[in-house]
Amino acid sequence: MGFALSEMTLTSSAFEPGGRIPIEHTGDGEDVSPALAWRDAPDGTASFAVICHDPDAPLVKPGTYGFVHWALYGIPGSATGLAPGTAEYVQGVNDFGRQGYGGPAPPDGHGTHHYFFWLLALDAAPDLPPGLTMWELLDAVEPHLIGMNRLVGTYSRV
Repeated sequence: MGFALSEMTLTSSAFEPGGRIPIEHTGDGEDVSPALAWRDAPDGTASFAVICHDPDAPLVKPGTYGFVHWALYGIPGSATGLAPGTAEYVQGVNDFGRQGYGGPAPPDGHGTHHYFFWLLALDAAPDLPPGLTMWELLDAVEPHLIGMNRLVGTYSRV
């Protein structure tokens, strides 16, 4: 299938699509991941992965761009969401250099950034080690990708 949007829907009780991410889910607040919920996963979904990426971040590294805030995987195909601040499943490493979620924290005066929460539906449940980067995760799961969609939130320091 490749990386194309599917009919799957991703929502959050914390913010509306395109809306401002509440401070408790940012580096300026409690820095806990927001609740996420999904529906209409493709038939044959065996597992999920979640990524949060900020393409507006002024960082470009060889072969990458933006800033990765979260990579979470090993989520069973029966799951329909994540609780706020979840510590379940397998945590990848973010661009803060830590495993787990690291909330929005754009540079002062940098304006509004867009945070893409991606949900990936996979036709397998690969046994992946903790601590993968987003790019390593995408490389490992691409052959198993059967659906994906995203929820975009915004945040700025005002």
